[in-house]
Amino acid sequence: MIENAFSGIIAYTVTPYSNDEKRINFEVLHTLIDQLIDSGANVIAALGSAGECAYLDDDEWRLVAKSTIDYVNKRVPVLVGIVDLTTADAVVHARLAEEYGADAIMVSPFSYYPLSEDEIFDHYAAISAAISIPIMIYNNPVTCGVDMSPEFMLSMIETIDNATMIKESSGDIQRMRSLYRLSKGSVRFFNGCNYLALEALNAGAKGWSTAAPCLIDDLPKQVIDAFNRGDVDKAKILFERQLPLLEFIVAGGLASTVKAGLEINGLSVGYARRPLKPLTSNKIKILKGIIETIRTSGGKKCD
Repeated sequence: MIENAFSGIIAYTVTPYSNDEKRINFEVLHTLIDQLIDSGANVIAALGSAGECAYLDDDEWRLVAKSTIDYVNKRVPVLVGIVDLTTADAVVHARLAEEYGADAIMVSPFSYYPLSEDEIFDHYAAISAAISIPIMIYNNPVTCGVDMSPEFMLSMIETIDNATMIKESSGDIQRMRSLYRLSKGSVRFFNGCNYLALEALNAGAKGWSTAAPCLIDDLPKQVIDAFNRGDVDKAKILFERQLPLLEFIVAGGLASTVKAGLEINGLSVGYARRPLKPLTSNKIKILKGIIETIRTSGGKKCD
């Protein structure tokens, strides 16, 4: 099954804008995709938090989804993020993602009113009934306003046909340990909290969902590879080398900090869309120092 191809690094793109912030720069998006694939990304993920999914209009969402899938051209699987307030809109986007050729979708139950478990369940069930590709359940309470327990997410995996994977981003490592223990290791789950990546692998995560390869190339992939071959000490060294960056991009706001880092690395992607603000000059200086330290300490190619 296609979900078995989902492991290792799930690399998230940003959505590049033109200088006037009104148009998406697809040429730069394609350059970034090539860089991520060259860095060893196992999966390309479009329209996640780093891609400012919640800030795009419907036409932009469609263009980014289709352009990403077409340009990747089956070199690696493509995961498309869906964040909609209404089930009807989520179903439309899920069908489009499948029509465009996405290998799977990642669904966040975005909320304005607090959602009950019954409402969340029905949301995922309706999306599943409309498509035939795998669904990754995405728990990110900070951005989505919904916090799903391991028990509830696993119950959806058991009873909703296309719900097969979980991305856990609450920042609580015990959630991932519970996912592994309660499913007896049978459910594929992925770490979405950058600074917990190594702990998550030890807890049974199948991979790491991250925008970090946008800034530090194959270093996240090297952590996964070292861990998978049993070289735990090497994995720890590689992970600790990049930890200051991982903590910085989470604390500074993912879209704004990753875009600033790409600019530092020479790829002009524009600012994050307002009301998000660009990094201050002081924070850019700090970020530049972190990236330079990683590279000069051997972080780009450590092996």
